[in-house]
Formats: sequence, structure tokens, C-alpha cells
Amino acid sequence: MSASIESRLPDPMQFFPEVGTIAGAMTKATHNGAIPAITIILIQLRAGQIAGSTYHTVRQTELLRKAGETEERIAALPSWRDAPYFTDAERAALELVEAVLTPNPSGERVPDELYARAAALYDEKALWTLILTIGQICFFIPVALIAKPIPGRPLGKNYSKVAEGGLPG
Repeated sequence: MSASIESRLPDPMQFFPEVGTIAGAMTKATHNGAIPAITIILIQLRAGQIAGSTYHTVRQTELLRKAGETEERIAALPSWRDAPYFTDAERAALELVEAVLTPNPSGERVPDELYARAAALYDEKALWTLILTIGQICFFIPVALIAKPIPGRPLGKNYSKVAEGGLPG
């Protein structure tokens, strides 16, 4: 990665330290054991891909690799519908995130049929966990698209700008 990549804005934690508390609470809520951690990361990677977020695509791909995911599954995620690498539960979760993030000019984004497929595979706590997982990544997508944290850098070191009158982020 080129050393010349810079963020557009400084780390938001300099202005809003409570974002760390929010992020921690969201992570705790989603990693409650109701769905596998890999499913959470797959959902968030697919959301990043749909939104065109290089930051989230790089970050979630790195997390999948660290978790031992195969390159085939990671590479096949954009074509998950045709790929043989995903479970029925993962497919339902991926279909949900795509439905939420993809405009549907001809009708409801999450139709009853999709909800029924997901509900057949996940109990109510797991469904809420899926919803919160999608909400968590949707909370951070605008940060990535507008502020442009530096892809591949660890949290807390992914901003190059300095807040006016502040220390480097």
C-alpha cells in the first residue's frame, strides 16, 4: 500500500469519544453467540462490497483470513448465490443484507418470503442479531465512504489527518 494514502478527516474519536462506547456495545451485542462470528463478518464484508467501501472490504477480508476462512469463500462472496461454499443459513443472512442495502423499485426490500426463509433457519434472538449486525455495518459505512479511514491500518491508526488544535489520530 502506498504511504501517500491519507484519510479525509481525523479520527472521529477526537471529537466524539462516545463512538468507542457505541462501537464496543454494538460489537458486544452482535457477538452474543446467537450466530457464528464468521457469519457476522461475511454479512459485513458483503455490505462493504455493496456500498463500495474499500475500507470495509479490506478490513472484513482481513478478519476472515485471520479467522481461517478459505480464499475460495472470500473470493466467491460477491457471487454467493451460485457458489457452493456457503451454508443455507449464511445464504439467508447474505440475502437479508443484500435486500436491506439494495433498492427495490418494484416492491418491498425484505418480502415475507425472504423473512420466512431466514426465520426457518434462525430463532428470534439470531434474527435480531442479524438485524443488529446489518445495522452495525450501516452505522460505519458513511464513516468509511466520507471520512476515508486508511484501509489495512489497525483501528486507532487508520486516520492520517490531525484535528485542528489536536494530536494525530
